[in-house]
Amino acid sequence: MVSCQTIVVMMMVVLVTLQWLGYTCSFAEGYPEDDLVVRLPGQPKVGFRQFAGYINVDSENGRSLFYYYVEAVKEPDTKPLTLWLNGGPGCSSVGGGAFTELGPFYPTGDGRGLRINSMSWNKASNLLFVESPAGVGWSYSNRSSDYNTGDKSTANDMLMFLLRWFKRFPELKSRNLFLTGESYAGHYIPQLADVILTYNSRSSGFKFNIKGIAIGNPLLKLHRDYPAAYEFFWSHGMISDEVRLTIMSQCDFASPQNMSKVCTDAIIEARIVTEYVNYYHVLLDLCYPSIVQQELRLKKMATKMNMGVDVCMTYERSFYFNLPEVQKALHANRTRLPYEWTMCSNLLNYSGIYWNIDMLPILKKIVQSQTPVWIFSGDQDSVIPLQSSRTLVRELAQDLNFKTTVPYGAWFHKEQIGGWFTEYGSLLTFVTVRGAAHMVPYAQPSRALLMFSSFVSGRKLPNKPHLSIDD
Repeated sequence: MVSCQTIVVMMMVVLVTLQWLGYTCSFAEGYPEDDLVVRLPGQPKVGFRQFAGYINVDSENGRSLFYYYVEAVKEPDTKPLTLWLNGGPGCSSVGGGAFTELGPFYPTGDGRGLRINSMSWNKASNLLFVESPAGVGWSYSNRSSDYNTGDKSTANDMLMFLLRWFKRFPELKSRNLFLTGESYAGHYIPQLADVILTYNSRSSGFKFNIKGIAIGNPLLKLHRDYPAAYEFFWSHGMISDEVRLTIMSQCDFASPQNMSKVCTDAIIEARIVTEYVNYYHVLLDLCYPSIVQQELRLKKMATKMNMGVDVCMTYERSFYFNLPEVQKALHANRTRLPYEWTMCSNLLNYSGIYWNIDMLPILKKIVQSQTPVWIFSGDQDSVIPLQSSRTLVRELAQDLNFKTTVPYGAWFHKEQIGGWFTEYGSLLTFVTVRGAAHMVPYAQPSRALLMFSSFVSGRKLPNKPHLSIDD
């Protein structure tokens, strides 16, 4: 005879089993278990989940984009979703944003493991990184002509990616969605936002819950951003008065095909400084990880490192991503690509006509749709300096007839000035991050996290230091 106590225990076991089955079924329905990254080689133990894999954006031609998704550290079910895209065009958002700047891990010094990024943006949001377009990182196409690409096809592929990605992650469909990136993402992000908003206007069903865009050191208007680099060189004592005056008076950046010899000679003289300086972060030294590499010319070194901030991070990252066990853990390189993973693609033929597109009219449309726009700049970047971005944002505000609602002034982080900012109306903000460079989240991770947290939460940046009572 079975006792009542035994029956109770058996019922509890059944109940727990059913609850467990219900959880796993819910997990299988809401998240793709095949894409779950159980653990990366050399990864410290963490409490959040990671997913990685491929989304086919063109099944007929076998065009697929690789993604890496990481949940927020705490309460991922209530946090927004943020997409991050690196620039280039043709540089990896997984290698750049996810594992060098704002993701949860950095590679270790030997390139065989990972260390925690204590200032990862997944403290404030769930994060999605995509290697886009096809031909970047582990993203690929079975049709080689797809590597002849540009802004329009890149934006359309990203729209298709997101639509199909949400089918794989349906529980995230209704989340607040933020689009972020840096550098040439000054083209990627506005054009993606534009096609998303167009899709929303035509859709009778699912609509993206887009809540804002933020772009760091963005390429917005080439003939304005490009000459600003020489102003930066001059203001930092890197070129002479004479070279700067020649460039500013003799170079027609709006018509680069008509550049005079006097202009090009001055530009060549100015560009010599970039052989000896990491022009993406002028305060950092270059990396010499071995005697052999020390023998390389500095110009070649700088070219190889042009997407890095920490002086040897690019070498560590490339070594780690090319480990077979890492690719297996990430479900990457499923077609056994005949080349190594690189930060910036050598396959793409990205049409130069897109570089000259003025992004301000597209940003204007986005703002007029009531979507907040933040432009942020690291103040130690000579590639796309804050001076040009700040001026272009002000011109955009004037075109929108926006008044200055927060005058240009300092914002604070840990009782120190984190940078400067200004707001136009309630939808347009320009922010600088003090001591940061082209890759803001890596150069100043703590300040960048506060800025990002303010952006996704709709809070204003603190304009006063929060000193203790004793102070």
